[in-house]
Amino acid sequence: MALTRTQINQRSNEKRGIKNKAFKLHVDDIDMIKDTAKALNMSEAKLVVEAVKQFRESTAR
Repeated sequence: MALTRTQINQRSNEKRGIKNKAFKLHVDDIDMIKDTAKALNMSEAKLVVEAVKQFRESTAR
């Protein structure tokens, strides 16, 4: 039986340990994330993860 594109993508993401996560953000915040990621030459997802890591490190006392 042939797999659909959705099924193929789902299996691939599971193998790589990737899961979708969505947030509702203000359009200005989205623009800030896009612009910052572009300026730093990194993906938006990577930018968010790195920002959260730095935030945790700075508040973990």
